[in-house]
Amino acid sequence: MLEGSAEEGTSARYQGPKSLMFESILCQVTEYDPAILESLIELAVEIAREGREGRRIGTLFTFGDEQTVLAKSRPLILDPLAGHPQSARHLSDPNLRGTIKELAQLDGAFVVSREGFVLSACRYLDAITSEVEVPLGLGSRHIAAANISAVSNAVGVVVSESAVVRFFCHGKLVGEIIPELWMIDRTVQARDPVKRETFGELTVLTPSTHRPITAK
Repeated sequence: MLEGSAEEGTSARYQGPKSLMFESILCQVTEYDPAILESLIELAVEIAREGREGRRIGTLFTFGDEQTVLAKSRPLILDPLAGHPQSARHLSDPNLRGTIKELAQLDGAFVVSREGFVLSACRYLDAITSEVEVPLGLGSRHIAAANISAVSNAVGVVVSESAVVRFFCHGKLVGEIIPELWMIDRTVQARDPVKRETFGELTVLTPSTHRPITAK
């Protein structure tokens, strides 16, 4: 449970990124608190690495500009998070993180607010635009993330069934996280030139030259 109001608890909890591991991705998104985005990245990487019962699973998160995302999406099924108190739906809650890993097996996207609260699950993203750049070979989940990021200020975070985590801002692929070194040559989708950073078996790829992503 969070102590005090939701806003008070959030501001007290997040004081900045916990490490430099994802800095090359975080520094591209200046509109949102990097520590909250980092928490979401960590969850996405956990899902990519662990899968479920020995099999890989894919899922999609949107982060920020939540009202636009909700307006441009619709529920696929009855929302499994509906009716739960806000304090139990924050990314920092270990019980929620376990729930998210279970729900990731279902179709649809998770909508995460800029404060780090998971507002909805199993959402179908209706946004369609031609102003996206999705590398060949990536499927509908990545296209949906690119589209919603192009028509809103949300960041699209995709966990691929190949266990790669990819990030979309303003309709473009801006980063990839590859959890195991042997996967790099098989899974890289970012266009050259790219900046490559390795932390143990975790590799982070971002454009070698980039401009910070800010609100439109």
